[in-house]
Amino acid sequence: MTTLRGSTLNVEDQKMKVEPLGDKILVRRLDAAEKTSGGLFLPESAKDKPTQGKVLSVGPGRLTKSGVRVKPQVADGDRVLFSAWAGTEITVDGHSVLILDESELLAILR
Repeated sequence: MTTLRGSTLNVEDQKMKVEPLGDKILVRRLDAAEKTSGGLFLPESAKDKPTQGKVLSVGPGRLTKSGVRVKPQVADGDRVLFSAWAGTEITVDGHSVLILDESELLAILR
C-alpha cells in the first residue's frame, strides 16, 4: 500500500481514490441516449457525447489572490450540465470520469 498526498493507491488490486484539488470537480458522465425521440435506435458511432453528469467529488474551492478560499457551488451527488468537450477524461478503477474546472459547468439540474 502506497500513500500519495492523501490519496490511496493499492498496488495489488489497482484501487485508487481521487481527490480533486482547488476548484476541480470529478464527474461521471450519464449514459447517452440509446434511441431518438421517434423511436429509432442509434448505433454507437451516431451517439453524441453525453453533456450531463453526476458529481462524484468536489475540491475545496478556488483560492483568491488574497488567500480566501471560495466554496464551490456544487456538491457531491448533484446532476450537472457541461459542454461535450469540457474537462479531462481519465480512467479510475476501469471507469471513465471527467475532471472539470468549476467554471466549465453550465448548470445544476434539479
